[in-house]
Amino acid sequence: MRDLPLNALRAFAAVCETGGVRPAARSLEVTHSAVSRHLRELEAWLQVPLVEKREGSRSLTLTPQGDAFGKAVLSGLRELTAAAAALREARPGNAVTISTTPSFAARWLLPRLSSLAAEHPWIELSVIVDQRLAEPSEAGADLALRMGRGPWAGLACQPLMDDMLYPVMSRDLWEASGRPATPDALAGLRLLHDRDPHASWEVWRTAHQMTALDVRAGPRFASSDLVLRAASQGLGVALARHRLAAADIRAGVLVRPFGDLHVALPQGYWIVHSRRRSGRVAVAAVIDWLRAQASFDVPQVAPSGSSDGSS
Repeated sequence: MRDLPLNALRAFAAVCETGGVRPAARSLEVTHSAVSRHLRELEAWLQVPLVEKREGSRSLTLTPQGDAFGKAVLSGLRELTAAAAALREARPGNAVTISTTPSFAARWLLPRLSSLAAEHPWIELSVIVDQRLAEPSEAGADLALRMGRGPWAGLACQPLMDDMLYPVMSRDLWEASGRPATPDALAGLRLLHDRDPHASWEVWRTAHQMTALDVRAGPRFASSDLVLRAASQGLGVALARHRLAAADIRAGVLVRPFGDLHVALPQGYWIVHSRRRSGRVAVAAVIDWLRAQASFDVPQVAPSGSSDGSS
């Protein structure tokens, strides 16, 4: 341990993680010449080439030995980081942290936390937002809630609930547009686009064979929450996830103009477990509560031709 070149190992890990000397230098907030010097020092200490030298090429390629060693260094430093974070947190056994996306946190999880507090007042739940598909402990979380087509390789995943997609718009825009009731009316309406690839208008067009529908035009929004807010302001028609839009539909903020037409999203949400803390009683209680909440909010189709366009 006394002889390990820790600074050089940290620099090499940054190179492996970022894919180059310059991005590694930016992440470490040092000069790229300092990172290059650490690489040379590490190769000299190991007496093994870690990086292939290619004349005139700016790209960095690891040797087979460098690739294997880089994976080992990254794994070790990540474990050390996670262990240090756990100690620094010094959280009690009743503390649970969930990592999820901003839209899911705001529209599904937070409105239900009063129920958790009523059922399990001893649990101290924290929520952090993180878009990455990663081991939850890397973000300091006990578990993560993710939207998409899981499971994902390298992660401990369990399906949480299904979902479905359907168009929504504000009541004022629905009235001003002549109360459109058939999908053909979409051709004359402004489409709002979600960056979520699983909730794109192309998914709707393909599922309902609407080949004439132009899904290229219209503004893009960086999150499902933003696109639903834009729809509620009358800026156009959004393709909504039921789980995220249901409350606005019940409140009359949004309407479903085409009744029960939808696209099913089986296993649309997943629980990603942290392998480090999955055995704790508080975490198990939160997972059971999440499953119960998911079962209370099963997507229901709207009756065709409903008078207000809502579900």
